Amino acid sequence: MMESIIVNNITKSYGRVKALQNVSFSVEKGEVFGLIGPDGAGKTTMFRILCTLLLPDEGIASVDGFDVVRQMKDIRRRVGYMPGKFSLYQDLTVQENLEFFATLFGTTVDEGYDSIKAIYSQIERFKDRKAGALSGGMKQKLALSCALVHQPSVLFLDEPTTGVDPVSRKELWQMLSMLKEREITIVASTPYLDEVRQCERVAFLSEGQVMGIDTPEVILDRFKGIFNPPRPTPQPLPVMEGSGYPGGESVIEVEHLVKAFGDFRAVDDISFSVKKGEIFGFLGANGAGKTTAMHMLTGLNQPTSGTGRVCGYDIRTQYEDIKRHIGYMSQKFSLYEDLTVAENIRLFAGIYGMKSEEIRTKTEELLRRLNFAEHANDLVGSLPLGWKQKLAFSVSIFHEPGVVFLDEPTGGVDPATRRQFWGLIYDAAKRGITVFVTTHYMDEAEYCDRISIMVDGKISAMGTPEELKRTLNQPDMDHVFTYLARQATRSSD
Repeated sequence: MMESIIVNNITKSYGRVKALQNVSFSVEKGEVFGLIGPDGAGKTTMFRILCTLLLPDEGIASVDGFDVVRQMKDIRRRVGYMPGKFSLYQDLTVQENLEFFATLFGTTVDEGYDSIKAIYSQIERFKDRKAGALSGGMKQKLALSCALVHQPSVLFLDEPTTGVDPVSRKELWQMLSMLKEREITIVASTPYLDEVRQCERVAFLSEGQVMGIDTPEVILDRFKGIFNPPRPTPQPLPVMEGSGYPGGESVIEVEHLVKAFGDFRAVDDISFSVKKGEIFGFLGANGAGKTTAMHMLTGLNQPTSGTGRVCGYDIRTQYEDIKRHIGYMSQKFSLYEDLTVAENIRLFAGIYGMKSEEIRTKTEELLRRLNFAEHANDLVGSLPLGWKQKLAFSVSIFHEPGVVFLDEPTGGVDPATRRQFWGLIYDAAKRGITVFVTTHYMDEAEYCDRISIMVDGKISAMGTPEELKRTLNQPDMDHVFTYLARQATRSSD
């Protein structure tokens, strides 16, 4: 077989940090090849070198026979690149984004239409909609269309499915199998193990070095301590006397909640309650309505009709009180990268109205508990991803809120770091903090005390993971989610 990509002893440093150290591998023409490894392993640096966006310090690499240093223009005409953040222009329409990328590569949408028709036709009816208004699955299809419009021979995908629901992820990989039939070489990185298994071979990177290259089964088994670490031990909720239900009092109560935008009901008559100290998973495909529901529960938006209380406060009239009694952490971690660790803690504690002496005492205690004492004055932007994640979660519950809302807090994070994070979640729940979490990782859904799954703005199913698997006769939560999400009738726009 002809080799499409050859990498020989590539090294790249950023100051004292060696992002890549003597990395070597090759990819055959038409192969689906995975670059996998923990956060900070060097995967994105490798992608950027192969796409000619970065120069290596040492070593040589070629794509389709062209050198990444001396023949940049030739390579750029032949590669498509889809980074994790989609690289779309949010304030341009679908059509304008596609035309921009076609022009960038010296072609037209008409000229490249046949190469993207199977994918683009699924979103073409929304061509006048701004990219920023698309769901995650639709952005994914648009970004892939933009990467393919100039008919590349090699496609680089750097964690393209981060923040996308399981059904949309499966759809993307079905599209990639179509591209393989056209002998397009595909190099992909992903934190999802089911996607790793879709590759023909994978290279496992760790701390900038290749630790092994083989089939997914061999690599995942050889490094199972990293890719499948032990599950964190859950803390069962205490059964409160006379309550008939673990956890006793309700911290969140929702009845017949509706949020409409014109004639469209994003949230369509949902009712549920969440108990003190419960870990409640709030799942749904992109566009199902869960983000809109969370905005109402966190005081960012008011309902069209229905009632709800969070920590005893009415979501219609007491939303400012709600904001003071909850914690919130998004996928972006909500930290200020250009402030130090200690400055971030003090800033958020002040926002939550904590007193100076309490802030000082609790800051010292938190830094000790996280083993961050020596890093109190480090800029957050310089921290490893896993550290940022732990800090962001700790800051979100620093004021001991009644409930903490976690909106896809582990998106794009490697399995070992995700398991450590869930240890923090269990510790918070043990202290009586209610955890309301959204996630697209179905192994994390298994860690929740109860789960609700939204479809078309309604709660389609609710119960413990075991109850849902048993009731729907499915082997795991991934199958439960897929079974329910595929019953959706409205498009994920």
